Amino acid sequence: MGSPEKNQNKGFFAAMSSSLSMFSSALHRSVNGLLGYEGLEVINPEGGKEDAEEEAQKGRWKQEERDGYWKMMQKYIGSDITSMVTLPVIIFEPMTMLQKMAELMEYSHLLDKADESEDPYMRLVYATSWAISVYYAYQRTWKPFNPILGETYEMANHGGITFIAEQVSHHPPMSAGHAENEHFTYDVTSKLKTKLLGNSVDVYPVGRTRVTLKRDGVVLELVPPPTKVNNLIFGRTWVDSPGEMIMTNLTTGDKAVLYFQSCGWFGTGRYEVDGYVYNAAEEPKILMTGKWNESMSYQPCDTEGEPLPGTDLKEVWHVAEIPENDKFQYTYFAHKLNSLETAPKRLLASDSRLRPDRYALERGDMSKASAEKSSLEERQRAEKRNREAQGHKFIPRWFDLTDEVSPTPWGDLEVYRYNGKYSQHRAAADNSENIDETVARSIQFNPWQYGNVSAE
Repeated sequence: MGSPEKNQNKGFFAAMSSSLSMFSSALHRSVNGLLGYEGLEVINPEGGKEDAEEEAQKGRWKQEERDGYWKMMQKYIGSDITSMVTLPVIIFEPMTMLQKMAELMEYSHLLDKADESEDPYMRLVYATSWAISVYYAYQRTWKPFNPILGETYEMANHGGITFIAEQVSHHPPMSAGHAENEHFTYDVTSKLKTKLLGNSVDVYPVGRTRVTLKRDGVVLELVPPPTKVNNLIFGRTWVDSPGEMIMTNLTTGDKAVLYFQSCGWFGTGRYEVDGYVYNAAEEPKILMTGKWNESMSYQPCDTEGEPLPGTDLKEVWHVAEIPENDKFQYTYFAHKLNSLETAPKRLLASDSRLRPDRYALERGDMSKASAEKSSLEERQRAEKRNREAQGHKFIPRWFDLTDEVSPTPWGDLEVYRYNGKYSQHRAAADNSENIDETVARSIQFNPWQYGNVSAE
């Protein structure tokens, strides 16, 4: 630290900056001394750092487990970990990435309202509120299971929606999804890109999400912000999504740009979302504000972004009631996604609900979940060997790979398109006799397209 005279000459803010720098450095050394690992940062989810030593002792890991997994994870620092198969079951939730895609449909009524709206700017208010609504669920700190190649997830009995998702690629992991009701179609190709930073991981949504509103044929495209998972091993794990969300009306050129604030010291800015709906000339028309874990509101504004006189801030979305002290922080809707309540007749044998590792974890049997997870991963490798030995290439059932490559802020994306075959399958299945839950649960999970190969 410089002399008091030098700091005094530079002014109050320079002196304050120097003091904070010393405090931060001393704090970092004390935490590293406590844990025995250099370069490790433990972040308080409320934004402060003065209690970092206390925070370091919190979380889901026992001390002996932390040491082991920290040593294991160190070799992956800087890497994309989406394909890692050595992750322990203790960090997983009883849900797959395909089900997480379906979770976006909880507040699908907002897309119904977007379709019904005659105001082009209110369409974007409803649509962006729908896109934000899922972030309450995304704050869960558990990792969903990577789907097996060929695995599917179906959803019915919610908002008149038919939903199908399929794992279309294993390396890199990619999923495709399609949902439809009388008001909209939803199409997504998803390829998550991650970067392990030691005690945290950055998640980049390299995907393309499009919604078509049926009444006028309006096409909306979503670009979400990246996500950061903090304190994976040391400290209390929490999620933040600082950055920009853009929803563009590809038909008219209107768009909504919303900023997810990062969590600052003492929790300042955490959860907050603010922005505007703009016309094609990039003039603000409606301001939007709220918290992604609570509610969103809107108000008409002038070209300077100021609220119009005589108008009020109106709520457009509010999070639904949630269970108390839920083990996996699930919403009621998340529990429905795991149940047969949202399953259609004649569930596909490749459906995520039928995965034995997922089901065992849901029932609290960690040992069985771990063994079943390892078995599925080994059988997936065996099927790949069998397929390649026969000179076959994996071809998804419900989605076709197109020649289109979509640019995203985090890299180019090969686009898969829904081929319509599931609609034909579903129509035939819906005309068949239904089966009860006991029979449905007895269906053996079978995503394999080249024989149900054993691990031996």
